[in-house]
Amino acid sequence: MISWRKHYKKGLIAIGLLLSTSASIYGQDGDPKNGEKLFKANCTACHALDKQVVGPALKGVVDRLKTEQGLDTDWLHKWIKDNKALRASGDKYANEVFEKFNKTEMQVFPNLADKDIDDILAYTTNPPVEEPKADAKATTENTVAAPQNNNTTSSIVIISLIAIAGLLVWILIKLRQLVKLGQSEDLAGLNETRVKSFSEIYTKYHYIGKGLLAILAILATYGIWNWIMWIGVYKGYKPEQPIYFSHKIHAGEQKIDCQLCHSSAKYGKVSEIPSMNVCMNCHRTISEYNADHYMEPGKDKAFYDGEIQKIYAATGWDPAKQQYTGKTTPVEWTRIHNMPDFVYFNHSQHVVAGEQAIINSFNKKNPDNKIDVVCKACHGKIDTMNVVQMANDFTMGWCIECHRTTEVDMNNGYNKEYFKNLHEKLKKQYPKDGGKITVDAIGGLECGKCHY
Repeated sequence: MISWRKHYKKGLIAIGLLLSTSASIYGQDGDPKNGEKLFKANCTACHALDKQVVGPALKGVVDRLKTEQGLDTDWLHKWIKDNKALRASGDKYANEVFEKFNKTEMQVFPNLADKDIDDILAYTTNPPVEEPKADAKATTENTVAAPQNNNTTSSIVIISLIAIAGLLVWILIKLRQLVKLGQSEDLAGLNETRVKSFSEIYTKYHYIGKGLLAILAILATYGIWNWIMWIGVYKGYKPEQPIYFSHKIHAGEQKIDCQLCHSSAKYGKVSEIPSMNVCMNCHRTISEYNADHYMEPGKDKAFYDGEIQKIYAATGWDPAKQQYTGKTTPVEWTRIHNMPDFVYFNHSQHVVAGEQAIINSFNKKNPDNKIDVVCKACHGKIDTMNVVQMANDFTMGWCIECHRTTEVDMNNGYNKEYFKNLHEKLKKQYPKDGGKITVDAIGGLECGKCHY
C-alpha cells in the first residue's frame, strides 16, 4: 500500500512537471498583451505575425519549431538574445535559418529579459483579439440609413423636375400672350417711331459710342497684357500623380527630413525626383499602412496599402519572397515646379549658403507664419500638404523682391571677411540702416546671375 502511494505521488509530480514544461514550450507562461507591446517595439521592423517580411512569419513559431525541429523555447531565447553567438557555436538550424534568409543578420537583443522573451512568444502563440472599433456601430447604422437617404433624395429630384416642367409651361403661355399683344393695332404706331438699325443708334449717340469703344479698347489691351504676363505662372497647380504620395504623412507626421529624399538639393543645382529605391529603404519592411491616427478624408487603409503595392510593382519587389524580381516599371511623375530653360537657379546656393539668411528674412516678413526649414520659403508648408502644389508665383518679380529684402548673413566668417570693404562702404552710404547688406547689393540683381 505504501509502495502504491509512493509511486502515485511520483506520478503526480511527473505530470505536473510535464504540464509546466509543455506550457513553457508553447509559450503559454508569458503575458500576450505585454508581448504585443514588446513585439511592436522590437520586432515589427523585420517580422510580422501572418506573413514574411525580412524574416519569417512568427505566428505559431513555438509550436512550429517544436514540431519540425524538436527545439524548445530555450533555443529561441538563445537565438533572440545573441543569434550571432548561436551560429558561431555551430548550431545547425541557426545557420540554416541564416542561409535561408539571404544571410541577413538579425539584430541581437541582450537587453531583453527571459520574461520579456516569454511574453513575446506568448503573443506569437495566442495574439490578443482586437476589440471592435467604437465607430463600428455608427458605420453599420450609416450603412442601413443609406438606402433611406437615397429614397428621400430621389423623391426630392422628382418633385423638382415636376416643378421645373410646370414653370416652363407657364413661361410658354406668357410668351404666347406677349406675341398676341405685339400683333395688336395699339402697338403699330409705337413700332414706327422706334429706331430700327444699329447705324441709326450710332448716328444719334456717336459721341457716347466712341467713348465706350475707347474704354473697351483700353480694357481689352490691359486684359491681353495681363494674360500675357501670367503665361507660365501656375500658382496652386497640384496635379494627380501615378502613385499617391502624401508629404503630410512623411514630412509632417513622420518628421522625415526633406533632404533625406531630395539629397541633391543641398549639393547640386537641381532637386531631383527621388529614385524609387529611396522609397524602398523604408517600404521594404513597411508593406501596409498602420497609422490609424491619420488618414486623409475619403481615403482608407485599403487605399494606402494599394499605393504601397504600386511601389513594389515599380521596383520589381516581391514581398512574399523578400527579393527583387528584376522586372521594373518606370513611374511617369508629373512635374510641378519647372523653371524655363533661360533661367539659372542653383538649389545648393540657396539651401547651403543662403539657408539662415532666407529663413530669417521670411520669418521677419511673416511673424505669424514662421518656417523652420529653408525649403518652405519657396515651396510653402510642404509638411501640411497631402497633394503637393505650387505655393508661390515663381515669377521674376517674386525673385527680385526676395533678393531686395533678404539680408546677407554677415555673422558668417567667410562673408564677414569677403565683404569687409563693401560693408564699411554701405555703413557710410546708408547710416540709418546700419549698412545692411541685402542680396541685391552683392550682385543679386545682375542679369547674368540668373540669365546666361
